[in-house]
Amino acid sequence: MTNASATLPATRLGGFYPVLGTRDVAASRDFYTRHFGFEVTFAADWYVSLRRPDAPQYELALLDHAHPSVPEDHRAPLRGGLLLNFEVDDVDREHRRLVVDAGLTELLPLRTERFGQRHFIVAAPDGVLIDVVTVVPPSGEYAAGYTGA
Repeated sequence: MTNASATLPATRLGGFYPVLGTRDVAASRDFYTRHFGFEVTFAADWYVSLRRPDAPQYELALLDHAHPSVPEDHRAPLRGGLLLNFEVDDVDREHRRLVVDAGLTELLPLRTERFGQRHFIVAAPDGVLIDVVTVVPPSGEYAAGYTGA
């Protein structure tokens, strides 16, 4: 016997967004506003909230990793393992803009993957990997894995 209420959310979800623990909030803020079009919606020296004006449902926050609002045994800056995907209409244009024109270091060169992405990866100042992606048709072996949902 299952408890149906255990599978339902307790309340309506009003938002969901990543908060990145970073050593340098200002440098991270400048990176995301300059290169990815985010605008600041709240700023303190220890926390910044960002949104895209063309897609206000997407939010990103930056937090000083040592701030007392973080549990003491978790006060560490990001050390890798986090990858943010930015899905765009024209990855080739974004590659020119970010790597060729802006000079961001490319960690994974622009390429087309059989699983249905054309993408490249750069790094943010806080160690987060930024994967800039355009969805392309997957090869046959991967096409079957998509549910269409």
